Amino acid sequence: MVGAQRYRYVGPAQIRDQAVAVQAFTAEPGDLASRLTGRRDTEPFTFVVTVEGRLRLAPRRTEHVAVAGGRQVLAAGEMTFARDGSGWRVAGVTNQSTGYCPDPDCWPAVGRSLDRLGIAHPGDFTEKVVFRRCPSCGERNVVRDGDFLCALCDSELPADWNFA
Repeated sequence: MVGAQRYRYVGPAQIRDQAVAVQAFTAEPGDLASRLTGRRDTEPFTFVVTVEGRLRLAPRRTEHVAVAGGRQVLAAGEMTFARDGSGWRVAGVTNQSTGYCPDPDCWPAVGRSLDRLGIAHPGDFTEKVVFRRCPSCGERNVVRDGDFLCALCDSELPADWNFA
């Protein structure tokens, strides 16, 4: 997708190198409901949105880099579906991916991919995770409660996303 931020894998090389072919699938209009049938509503999926804007899903404990085939993505995180009177909808969705560390502003790519599939969704992440790389030690950090300090070395973390 033109103009959308692309995220490259920033996690440990060992995980990237051990990522194997997984039973991920690219959701297509009309087939997602059949793939969800028989699953527990509370069982999340690992997801990525490919650079072509396609939603790819796999069981939760699958590494995002494996779902993405090692490629760059427009978004990554976890997604939970629930059934309601009109079919399936997204009940929860986060940008939680320590392999890609996407900024919460990647939501539009997620929303567009779900709209393309005709799946109802909350219109934004139900939980937003803020990631920053420490400029001093290079560690990936999850910023909690607005505390922009590195969990490893206590250095100040930048206000803006910095994994580019």
